[in-house]
Amino acid sequence: MRNKDNNKPQWQPATITIHGGKTRDEHGALVAPLYQTATFSFENTAQGSARFAGEEAGYIYSRLGNPTVTELEQRVAALEGYPAAAAAATGMGAVSASMMAFLAHGDHVLVSDAIYGCSFALFSHLFTRFGIQVDFVDMSDLEKTTSAMRDNTKLVFLESPVNPHLKVIDIAAVAKITHAKGARLVVDNTFMTPLLQQPKLQGADLVLHSATKYLNGHGDVVAGIVCGSEEDIELIKLTTLKDMGATMSPHDAWLILRGLKTLDVRMERHCTNAVKVAEYLREQPLVKTIFFPGFADHPAQQLMGTQMHGAGAVIAFELHGDLNTARLLLDSLQLITIAVSLGDAETLIQHPASMTHSPYTPEARAAAGISDTLIRISVGLEAVSDIIADLEQAFAACTNSNTQNNEEQVQYG
Repeated sequence: MRNKDNNKPQWQPATITIHGGKTRDEHGALVAPLYQTATFSFENTAQGSARFAGEEAGYIYSRLGNPTVTELEQRVAALEGYPAAAAAATGMGAVSASMMAFLAHGDHVLVSDAIYGCSFALFSHLFTRFGIQVDFVDMSDLEKTTSAMRDNTKLVFLESPVNPHLKVIDIAAVAKITHAKGARLVVDNTFMTPLLQQPKLQGADLVLHSATKYLNGHGDVVAGIVCGSEEDIELIKLTTLKDMGATMSPHDAWLILRGLKTLDVRMERHCTNAVKVAEYLREQPLVKTIFFPGFADHPAQQLMGTQMHGAGAVIAFELHGDLNTARLLLDSLQLITIAVSLGDAETLIQHPASMTHSPYTPEARAAAGISDTLIRISVGLEAVSDIIADLEQAFAACTNSNTQNNEEQVQYG
């Protein structure tokens, strides 16, 4: 429907994934055209000068803006409920550009104690070289979070659910703590997508995604995007994103626009499959602990219906055994792919301690609860019976190996 007062569409998220941010093509193309061009010509020198001076709207150079990229930015911003967005070449490009736009030497950043490994490296290894102070804290503990804030805290950064073990953080509560110090709250919403969680409604100032994951959904793009106010996004675009050169290519934007059209139906299948896989894993003797926000006894349940509208499709679980047990389970899989992304059509599985979170020191991994037997699985779109059958034969391989080792110990011990 259309609002008669302002003629702006009032659509549900499933509709926005298809129609949000659309601009009518001069030739009537249904699909957003791919403007595969590096630069844009001017009618005359006066127009070129006016565009560089910001006195006339229009495109100059694709690092500074591109119509295909703009349409993607508008669509994701609409999904997250913000007026603007900035697209980046990678998820980490979105993280670094959105952080550095607001930070200077001597500023303090408070970060969730468990985050993606490269985000951890950015904060703990790189930012500290430039005099930016960083502290990591368990943000599910609000007293610790409040105590960790400083007078010079400029940004608070978190993921929820947390990568890799899916601890859920009360975004609204952290936003209240953040804003009391005059700082900005930045939330990585990659695991949830705007369909299952909109951090803006909980008070987040900036929301970012690795668009490589669910937004694209087909495993053929690396990209990132950050949403926020027009003022904040303009600052990000005109400073760090532009000058560091981490802007998205028009072809990647075009591919993500294509992927977004099926986000709603994909997420429904991802989430339905994930529930069944999680229920299967919970019954396996080799599984020591399982982390899945969809379970009734998971702390996330208190935020269901307010902060979250679904559990997502990522599951983490710990095994009885050691590192070799975890390796054997993954190496025994035949259908499920060992890979470090998520949100693809394929079910992907990985070992965080040695893969995505290897930038952590052993001490930091222990503090974040990332053990040697922790495994993360991103449940895909295959027939769920085939996913479970593959897990079943892999668990059987581990059980058989343990039985054989025990027999050898009895015989030769």
